[in-house]
Amino acid sequence: MFTGIVTDLGEIQSALDIPAGKRTRIKTVYDTDSFDIGASISCDGVCHTVTAKENSSGGNWFEVESAAETLALTNVSNWKEGQKLNLERSLTMGAELGGHLVLGHVDGVAEITKREDHPDSVYFQFRAPEDVAKFIAKKGSVALNGTSLTVNEVDGLLFSVFLIPHTLEVTNWSDSKAGDLVNLEVDMMARYAARLAEFTKTG
Repeated sequence: MFTGIVTDLGEIQSALDIPAGKRTRIKTVYDTDSFDIGASISCDGVCHTVTAKENSSGGNWFEVESAAETLALTNVSNWKEGQKLNLERSLTMGAELGGHLVLGHVDGVAEITKREDHPDSVYFQFRAPEDVAKFIAKKGSVALNGTSLTVNEVDGLLFSVFLIPHTLEVTNWSDSKAGDLVNLEVDMMARYAARLAEFTKTG
């Protein structure tokens, strides 16, 4: 479980194809001695399990492995050396919930259709997958590349958000542009509400 509040901007040191999928080594400022092999870390919004790690003066890193299904449903298949990733460690009991509850289970990949830079914010418009768009509501929450954001407007498959300068500084959103594919996770409460409405309608 996560909150969508990015706490480190990691850098991919290597991304290798393996028989089971893909193995990625990520440079981080996290004290890797503070978590165990098997810990969960959100990497650009995708919950991954730590399979190896090192804490040294030469730089801290951890490794994750992505299965074939993850590669098919997310943008992990496009990860490459030198790329920046939004990182968040799993939520602990009693911790402040600064964003919204995020599972790290990506619902689909959204495409950035427009970027507009303003003096005090950046506007992004996205196209959501058709089977996911119904769960996105104006003023609702979404997680995009692991970042908890509030939806500004919705129009069919299209939806938009505004990012403030602080978010651009501490995430990889400053490099994002039209045509990029981002990991999208809808608010779990929207899914429950839609499911309840479905049963109410048919009951």
